[in-house]
Amino acid sequence: MFSLKTLSHRMPSAAGLVLVSALGIGLSACSEEKAEVTEVIRPVKVVEIARAGDTRKLDYSGSVKARTEMNLGFRVAGKITERLVDIGDRVTPGDTLARIDATDYQLAVKTAEANLAAAERGVETADLANKRAEQLFDKSVAPKSQLEQAALSHDQAVSQRDAALSALDQAKNQVSYTDLKAGQNGIVTAINADIGQVVGSGTAVITVAVDGEKEVQIAVPENDIAEFKPGKTVKASFWADDKLVLDGTVREVSGSADQQSRTFAVRVSLPNDPRVLLGMTATIEADISNGNSYVSIPLSALAEKDGKQMVWTVDRDTATVHGRDIKVADFTGDGVHVTEGLDTGDLVVAAGTQFMSENLEVKVPDQQSALAATDQTVR
Repeated sequence: MFSLKTLSHRMPSAAGLVLVSALGIGLSACSEEKAEVTEVIRPVKVVEIARAGDTRKLDYSGSVKARTEMNLGFRVAGKITERLVDIGDRVTPGDTLARIDATDYQLAVKTAEANLAAAERGVETADLANKRAEQLFDKSVAPKSQLEQAALSHDQAVSQRDAALSALDQAKNQVSYTDLKAGQNGIVTAINADIGQVVGSGTAVITVAVDGEKEVQIAVPENDIAEFKPGKTVKASFWADDKLVLDGTVREVSGSADQQSRTFAVRVSLPNDPRVLLGMTATIEADISNGNSYVSIPLSALAEKDGKQMVWTVDRDTATVHGRDIKVADFTGDGVHVTEGLDTGDLVVAAGTQFMSENLEVKVPDQQSALAATDQTVR
């Protein structure tokens, strides 16, 4: 049997029931408030695809060189004893640039002189013998065969003298070849051998850039070499002077690609301008027809889904985004070149592609500037 006192402790009071009911209603109201969340429309940054231009630009960097550079070397072998010029020195025809030891070649000249003297004495002796044979034959003392033999000996002595004379001239030439001399006006650009070094005949010792026309040599990959033909007009700009822009002409295109870089050497002639110095860095820019109709988008607009490259485009009517597969041609410093998947006037999400989803409603800024994707620059 329970007492009335015990029952009174277990039964809730009316005030408690009212408090519990109030808490329940409050919690229910909070739940309903949390459930009613206003959907936020995400603002996006977009770019508008413009019509691709009829031309695109190719630019390649190179350095200014003389059209003609001579690698000068001795015509005889020997040890270099003197070098009379330094890099940057100007030279004129006849200037001595370097010398090698000429001792052996001078001895060869003395030997050739002695041989010539002996050959001349031989001619004199043969001449006397020939005249003596003629006299004896005229007096019918000597037979005709002796006269003929004397004449042949005389002719042989003359030939030996002529050979000795040629050998002397050759020996003298060898001595003169021990001096390396400039053949044209120019400037020394390289020293390839120095005093004390033994060089062979023809070994490049000093390089001279000949005064006159200057040009820029660039390396062009095989996919663009067809656009460079001799006679094509291009623009040449220079890193040292932004205001210096010259019209150049393609002079020469290599007939084969370099074995290592697989690029073709192209030489561009420049007009005579005193501001252009040898060794300056130059950029050659050529306008070519835009055979591949592609547009450019920022790199930040490129996304990937299921292993495919795509972008998010904005429907102007519904203000919703939709994924679209694209075909990328290449990547440049200006962005991404796209050949398929985008049309003129399309709005492409330029940033925050990771937050996009199909049919997501977005807000396009009224003052969004369009991107004119026409500047196709290959670097």
